[in-house]
Amino acid sequence: MYVYILGGFLGSGKTTLLMKIASMYTKRGLKTALLVNESGEIGVDGATLKAEGYDAIELPDGCICCSLSGTLQSALKNIKRDIDPEIIIIEPTGLALPHKVKELVHYAMIDPDETFIIGIADIQRFEDLIKKKEQFFTMQMSNADFILINKLDIAKPGQIEAITTWIDDKFPGKPVQAISAKTGENMDKLYEMMQ
Repeated sequence: MYVYILGGFLGSGKTTLLMKIASMYTKRGLKTALLVNESGEIGVDGATLKAEGYDAIELPDGCICCSLSGTLQSALKNIKRDIDPEIIIIEPTGLALPHKVKELVHYAMIDPDETFIIGIADIQRFEDLIKKKEQFFTMQMSNADFILINKLDIAKPGQIEAITTWIDDKFPGKPVQAISAKTGENMDKLYEMMQ
């Protein structure tokens, strides 16, 4: 069983990416379960995913790496028992620290084959995020197995290169790929990185 944790700040495109990845694995014939952590009162993401026909478990009202840690562990055990998927994709809130979620995955599951963190940088809000919340963003990306620069479809000239340089300086050697989860551009390169 492979577990993918999507890490990125609010509005970075995690849900759109989640649906693309889930669709890719489903087309490959792999049983895929989704675990979505909502921070608002209405679980739009969970409802949308269920409407699309995915096995989606929703954890509302709280952060799965903090107040809902026990709930996450319980949900993972139930997913393993009831669905027994080959792939689990976890979308925490934009305020979660993905490496904390990964620790909880390892506590809850007996030896998942592999657990990967996919970091997502939002091209549209990157500059503002770095100005206002650089330390938090750095913590979110620090344990990512690779970092995606999302929203390639709206990139301004030089933006991809500037963000890539910033990420390379901060996280030397970490793979970086620009994509558009919305249009599907470069998603094939992401799928290659994912096994």
